[in-house]
Amino acid sequence: MRRSFSRALLIVVLTGALPGIVIGAQGNADAARVTNPVAASAESVAAGKPIYQRYCATCHGINGEGGSGSDISPPAPDLTDSEWKHGSTDGEIFSVIKNGVPPDLAMEPWGDRIKDTDIWNVVNYVRSLAKKK
Repeated sequence: MRRSFSRALLIVVLTGALPGIVIGAQGNADAARVTNPVAASAESVAAGKPIYQRYCATCHGINGEGGSGSDISPPAPDLTDSEWKHGSTDGEIFSVIKNGVPPDLAMEPWGDRIKDTDIWNVVNYVRSLAKKK
């Protein structure tokens, strides 16, 4: 019985089946290699803010601290902390915004509605929201 319990616990841990436990980022290696072509200037951050507010704040909150979710969608993650389940490089963040998070698309793709340059501005804006330690 002890062996069965140990095996079951290992499966739960490896699959991340326990809520709140992050085994590691599930980033996109190809996207991680993409370099942000838009400098993280004050102008870029300012340009990204209204786009974030229009398309992202409904789920992620006006300050990026996450949303409450609903009966049909999970809570949107906090974008101000250091936990990034789908990768934390600029390229990975860009990819998530542009392509969504398949297969369940809890994060819908915005690439058909937001221009690439504007997505990069949103990436720079989101980076500006990081909590200061």
